[in-house]
Amino acid sequence: MSHLLPLIVALPLMGAAVLVAAGRRLPRIAADSIGCTVAVATAGLAMALLIDASPNAVEWVGGWHPRGGESVGIVLVGDVPGVGLAALVSVLVVAVLVYSWRYFDEPPHRHAGSFPALVLLFQAGMCGFALTGDLFNAFVFFELMSVVAYALTGYRVEEAKAVQGALTFGVINSLGAYTTLTGIVLLYARTGELGMRQIGQRLDAHGGPDALTLCAFVLVLTGLLTKAAAVPFHFWLPDAHAVAPTPVCMLLSGIMVELGAYGVWRVYHTIFAGPGGIPAPDAERALVTLGVLTALIGAVMCWQQRHVKRLLAYSTVAHTGLFLIGIGLLRPEATGGIAVYILGHAGAKAALFACVGILLDRYESVDEHELFGRAKELRWVGVLFATGALALSGLPPFGTGLGKAVTEEAAGGLLAVVFVAVSAVTAGAVLRVAARVFLGAGKRPEADPAHETKGEDEEPETKGRIGRVPMTMTAVPTALLVGAVAAGLTPWLATSVGDAFGAHRAPHWTPAGTILGCVSAALAVGLAAAAVHGPARQEARWTTPLRRMHSGHIGDYVVWLLAGTTLIGALSLPGILTG
Repeated sequence: MSHLLPLIVALPLMGAAVLVAAGRRLPRIAADSIGCTVAVATAGLAMALLIDASPNAVEWVGGWHPRGGESVGIVLVGDVPGVGLAALVSVLVVAVLVYSWRYFDEPPHRHAGSFPALVLLFQAGMCGFALTGDLFNAFVFFELMSVVAYALTGYRVEEAKAVQGALTFGVINSLGAYTTLTGIVLLYARTGELGMRQIGQRLDAHGGPDALTLCAFVLVLTGLLTKAAAVPFHFWLPDAHAVAPTPVCMLLSGIMVELGAYGVWRVYHTIFAGPGGIPAPDAERALVTLGVLTALIGAVMCWQQRHVKRLLAYSTVAHTGLFLIGIGLLRPEATGGIAVYILGHAGAKAALFACVGILLDRYESVDEHELFGRAKELRWVGVLFATGALALSGLPPFGTGLGKAVTEEAAGGLLAVVFVAVSAVTAGAVLRVAARVFLGAGKRPEADPAHETKGEDEEPETKGRIGRVPMTMTAVPTALLVGAVAAGLTPWLATSVGDAFGAHRAPHWTPAGTILGCVSAALAVGLAAAAVHGPARQEARWTTPLRRMHSGHIGDYVVWLLAGTTLIGALSLPGILTG
């Protein structure tokens, strides 16, 4: 069935083309229906192909086949990680389009097909990136995804802050793309190949790694880590989430940053893991160090926020750090654990943003303090929000809990402590919001006019302020959280993940993992209770440098991107020098 792989990319592209061509003449309900139908068909095809997925399932698009060992053209690889991620992308796109059913007040220029067309283009780029076996085409698909993401982030172009957030997103991600493209050029100059497997084979045949190989590794990784929002490449993510429409946030945090982490795993293991690439100790040092920095800084910044969308964005940064730690361990068991973790995290984080969208459109605010006690009547939304927070903590039986438990066991020692602490802090911040907003627990927070990340006086995204919450806006987060639980309880899924990554045994619950998951959840509840019922919190002085890093100035972010590139090179260099 590998010949059907191109359809996973082609279907959403064709659907987008139809919507762009006919969108001005279509009523809104017809445009939304076409978008949902195409997304559902793509998701069904991806899940059908997942059943027969194999590393040997390769399809050369357009009839281009290798000759004499050399290849030119677009190659798609139908293995479990790639097809599984394409299926996850497609399911989330379906959820977003259902959640967005007749969502926005008025389509731009009365073009009813504009939003669903952009989402389908986004889906095509993400699926293409997940499936491609060609490094240059991976870059092309990721940039297609990024360009569409710029447009979606600034969808409400009439608002100045939306334009600024999209501009930050565009500049930083474009610079990351340029570094990746430069790295690809270096690899092509060395090997004469663009296929990932072929590049890896040519590097191994060339001999041990040298300065050119290191430069290519650093440059390619910089672009991927920028997409993944790893520290210090992460600044675009909270700025984009603060202004992007809620359905777009569901995709950015639910799957786009995870694709960056997937790209890091795919590129290293396919290209640089052999004797001609980067030595394993150096790659492990670089990825784990960046992962720990990302996890800790993201957790601290998450706790400091009162703008709920920015809070959730920094939570995504923190969990990206945990993903990088698991990938950086370079062990099949840890990688399999992260795969399950990503499945659970995608459902939980998208569900949390869906709940925030309801708050925004009912109360015109995403400010934790201003919303104090106002959402008491939204009981089911409050339950969903608290459930999503517990999923972030790694509480069994969520997929996040299973993935966290498996990776903690593979990491051990201080890294396991990092997993517990980061999960507890990020989940505690979300539970703090739930207690204040949906229960009115504790004292009303005092006004803080100097706080730089407030979220009051926001424009609603629906047509007027909603009175009764539409069923689609609650059904979607409910289904996503059910999926997050299923990711932790489905034996077939665990077995497929274990086989795909070559683990000695499939991810499974252990007594130690279950206990640590419960400990993380208990710590999260304790932190939230202490914040809500304790004395008014003061900004800790030691966090001042971190907050100043997030200045909002693009020039500062560019400097940090260059610093991060230098850091990757320094962490990856020792083995090559001694070699």
